[in-house]
Amino acid sequence: MTDVFRDAIKHLPAGRRSRLLPLLDRTGGRLAILPIDQGLEHGPIDFLDAPEAADPHHQFRLAVEGGFSAIATHVGLAEAYLPDHIGRLALVLKLNGKTGVPPDDEAFSPLTGSVEDALRLNAAAVGYTLYVGSPAQDRDIAQLARVREEAHRYGLPLIVWAYPRGRDIEAAGGRDSPFAVEYAARAAHELGADVVKVNVPSYAPGNAASYPEGYRDLVLDQEQAMRRVVAAAGRTLVIASGGARMLPAEALEQARLGLRAGCAGVIFGRNVWQRPYHEALALARQLVATVRDEA
Repeated sequence: MTDVFRDAIKHLPAGRRSRLLPLLDRTGGRLAILPIDQGLEHGPIDFLDAPEAADPHHQFRLAVEGGFSAIATHVGLAEAYLPDHIGRLALVLKLNGKTGVPPDDEAFSPLTGSVEDALRLNAAAVGYTLYVGSPAQDRDIAQLARVREEAHRYGLPLIVWAYPRGRDIEAAGGRDSPFAVEYAARAAHELGADVVKVNVPSYAPGNAASYPEGYRDLVLDQEQAMRRVVAAAGRTLVIASGGARMLPAEALEQARLGLRAGCAGVIFGRNVWQRPYHEALALARQLVATVRDEA
């Protein structure tokens, strides 16, 4: 097991460090989190190609049998399904969210749970979605500050889903541009995140003219771009998102890319559970093995 990321959190107070260490240790020194917040964020459309995935038992079993560090979910599913897996599965409780119905022009996720809920459910950490660049970011940042203050008061680590969103982000080259993802990672770091989830950035030559000055002449492959994101996040651990479903080999290569670039782990949801159970479990085990091997 690598000590790189154990050492990287030595600066944290004892409470937060003592909750993060078991998550790292469970998967060989890096994080492998299975998120299951898409039923709220995207709606039933995510279950059309894999109807059995509409039953949260599907994802909770995958998290346990696949060997993930933790499952990330909202309070309703945690209360309904986590009791079946007490002692076998760690929880990251998502504290805010929104539906996928309105456009993301002014994206904002209101609170869906509380730090008190996280303590009551014995969560290992709390999760918060921050929309960097959204016109609603004044409310968003203020809400995050309140969550961070309370979570850290009780020794709970804060994992921020840092997503560039809004019309101004789209005008500056798009949500997956190196500029946008680096900015999101840096914002999470400066706002007190212990871990930040980001998408893997992609340099798009066709959009380069709309990038901010300083980014227009950059030519980066995805690994180089991801290394810049990790650097932008400073002491905040970075975990790479899986995003939309890919072929298994593509999903595993994306995980390896993030790990090679210095990420502290991965957070793959749809890429794992949006499949029949036997296929999902096989990929889950390969993904966790990849995380362990790279560690």
